[in-house]
Amino acid sequence: MKTKVSKDLTLIKIIDQFPTDETAREHLESIRWKDGIVCPHCKCSDQSKFSNIAANATKKVRAGLRWCASCEKQFTVTIGTIFEDSHIPLRKWLIAWYMICSSKKGISSLQLQRNLEIGSYRTALFMTHRIRFALKDPSFSEKLSGTIEADETYVGGKTRGHGRHFMGNKVPVVSLVERGGRVRSQVMRHVTGKNLKEVLKANVQQSATIMTDDFFAYRGAAKDFASHQAVKHSAREYVRGLAHTNGVEGFFSLLKRGVMGTFHHISEQHLPLYLAEFDHRHNCREMTDGERTVNGLQKVEGK
Repeated sequence: MKTKVSKDLTLIKIIDQFPTDETAREHLESIRWKDGIVCPHCKCSDQSKFSNIAANATKKVRAGLRWCASCEKQFTVTIGTIFEDSHIPLRKWLIAWYMICSSKKGISSLQLQRNLEIGSYRTALFMTHRIRFALKDPSFSEKLSGTIEADETYVGGKTRGHGRHFMGNKVPVVSLVERGGRVRSQVMRHVTGKNLKEVLKANVQQSATIMTDDFFAYRGAAKDFASHQAVKHSAREYVRGLAHTNGVEGFFSLLKRGVMGTFHHISEQHLPLYLAEFDHRHNCREMTDGERTVNGLQKVEGK
């Protein structure tokens, strides 16, 4: 079951290493069941309770099928994951995972459709959205700490006749960047002092130092934390000692380049999924492409 993946995994290597769906399935098993097989139905982990069912194309018995004596149900490694009930070859799923996790500014569904010879754009979009959904963390076990840079940006297109500051067709996004650490991004309906305070309180420890620009809404939102420093962008002040928001602005720069250069348009409905993709790459930025892909595949459990 164990499949070794080199840290310097490249697209050529992943294609060579997983030439068939069988090898791709074994690799997924080595990630999801690294400590032993677990039945997705009853959560039994007693290895003596499991038995393999031989694949038989004539009888439509798929490869990798197992039977659990505890709950008397059949299962494969894809049950309870984004791969369940998918007719797309598992090998193509793994290659798509690698391409998304290794592309700094993202990769379009149309590009994946061409590269992986997927039947339709709709199928490729289905794949990419499922992968982004898997990368999204449903909850966080611990809050951000240390020095936190907070800022907001607006994602959307231009509307003629309303002026450059018109925001009616744009969606606000707020990101919190832990210096030297993680980032958390979320879509907000309105950027107000009350909403920003709720976001900071839910994601940041009170002992943290908050760094922002001079947007007035942060004054009250960050007052309950250990320290709050703001740089006056309106006065062309961008750095004052350790006070700056360069980290979060760098994250927004990659996000905006992905939106404008790769995806071109992102709907408000699916924007949280794209944010999860960019958050994942940032949070795993010190990993190699292969390690980042494996880290993402570990999140498919229960999705």
